[in-house]
Amino acid sequence: MELKEVIGLRRSVRYIDPTRPVERAKIQKMLEAARRASHWGNVQTLRAVVVERSSAPQEVIDCLEAYIGNFQVKVAPVVIVWYLDASAVDEQPERLREIVDARAMGIDFEDTKDRLERLIIPFFENLTEILKSPGISEVDCGQGIAQATLVAFEEGLGTCMLGSSKVAELTEHLGLPPQARILLLQTVGYPAEDVRKAGQRPRLPFERLYHLNHFSEPFPRDPDTVKELEDAGLIQHVGPDDMGRRNKELADLQAKFDYPPL
Repeated sequence: MELKEVIGLRRSVRYIDPTRPVERAKIQKMLEAARRASHWGNVQTLRAVVVERSSAPQEVIDCLEAYIGNFQVKVAPVVIVWYLDASAVDEQPERLREIVDARAMGIDFEDTKDRLERLIIPFFENLTEILKSPGISEVDCGQGIAQATLVAFEEGLGTCMLGSSKVAELTEHLGLPPQARILLLQTVGYPAEDVRKAGQRPRLPFERLYHLNHFSEPFPRDPDTVKELEDAGLIQHVGPDDMGRRNKELADLQAKFDYPPL
């Protein structure tokens, strides 16, 4: 499957096959993609614990619960617990030095090193506690999780993002550090549903979401560009191409795997 197709098909897959294990190599590819995502100051606060249902301790399995869609967590062969480690901000000076040493910042090497030590590092050190608070790091963690999700779909997997309803218990049983903030649970498995025929999710109008130079001015949506994306498979029909077939598919899945009605 080409990546351009993956982007078009990227959607939450709620119905996965609980009987088909997920290869660790595919999970590793997801984590490799997340690791290489952009992060302010190269701080890299995004971390994860991969929970394999077949090998994880029972006390960890018992903590895998979600507010909504809990059945997905209970059947997924793999659940990735993505969390943010705020203590990574303490290491920012070293991360910035690594960027300079890799020649990814500044023009003249010696001048850049001097400015880094005199100006940039002191500036950020004065903001350390503020930068540990929720905000920009969550945005960059989202970029990493998104890249991991794209790789999952490229590898033929389905995923869904869910909020944990047992954050304290999960933090304890996973042995997460004190400054860890659990972001979400990502179920991973092979789709039991046909993601190609299920269609894309409904979305708000383009013009309502995006603007040009001012809120009052919608970003112009070029029909030719839309057609190009449709031809490439990045924009597809909303909802199933055959409602009767989709209803039967869901009924069959419920009967086969004892999925709840919602």
